[in-house]
Amino acid sequence: MDSIFNPLYIAVSWVIMTIHDLLSPIFNKDSGVTWALSIMGLVIIIRIILIPLFVKQIKSQRALTALQPHMKEIQKKYKDDRQKQSEEMMKLYKEHKTNPLASCFPILAQAPIFFALFTVLNGIGADPIVTRGVLTQADGASAAKAEFFGAPISETFMSSNITTVKIVTAALIIFMSATTFTTQRQLMTKGMPKMDSSNNMMLKQQKVMLYAFPLIFAFSGVHFPVGVLIYWSTTNLWTWGQQFYVIKRNPTPGSPAYEELQRKRNKKNGVEENEDPKSSEGTTIEEKGQRQQPKKKKKKK
Repeated sequence: MDSIFNPLYIAVSWVIMTIHDLLSPIFNKDSGVTWALSIMGLVIIIRIILIPLFVKQIKSQRALTALQPHMKEIQKKYKDDRQKQSEEMMKLYKEHKTNPLASCFPILAQAPIFFALFTVLNGIGADPIVTRGVLTQADGASAAKAEFFGAPISETFMSSNITTVKIVTAALIIFMSATTFTTQRQLMTKGMPKMDSSNNMMLKQQKVMLYAFPLIFAFSGVHFPVGVLIYWSTTNLWTWGQQFYVIKRNPTPGSPAYEELQRKRNKKNGVEENEDPKSSEGTTIEEKGQRQQPKKKKKKK
């Protein structure tokens, strides 16, 4: 198994060690700050690489929103034939070049990197230390001693009896789950158009993600090393900020955020909220361009 994932171990450990070597003269090579910032740097590099996937995710979500009326028609037409309904749905997705699973792409793309980091940090926490990728025994020993708020980055909630480790890991797990929940809720309440909740596949999928992912992180987080919790908390924070920017600056048409942006633009341009600029403009043009009837000349007797 290690031979299959070895290229990933090398890539992940190389990025961490490169950032670590750059920060060592500033914070000390054995410092927990150096190792924590190295892991955070790994997140930033990965998320920059994944920006095209994020753009694809946004486009797919907006395409699915636009397809909602067609999807409801298919559901209504083939309500007694699930197989035909699925076939027509897939045909619709293919025609419009979209994918209902696109919202999961950034998470799925990070899964191998997450696994590689988890394995590398688990090796550091082992006794004796098991190094993977480009890590040397000296690097492993340095990382094993590094602490994040007093908790070694290689320790987990379940494997440690130290109170500090329990507190730090619990705090990170709560933060990780909370940011997952708020990011998804932000998308549903501000970034998506209002949709009929009855038999709506997209809305159901979003609701499952709203509650399922935070629970998954909460239950699985107790087995993650502190370093992995730092990684996942940082990537969640990045996701929240990235999504906040998109919703604020380029919201989906028909969403609450889009309506709010339109109101702000109207206010800035001096347009009254209940006034329809197009209709008022049309009326003015019509009034100005109204044809005057010629007056009849009186005949001379």
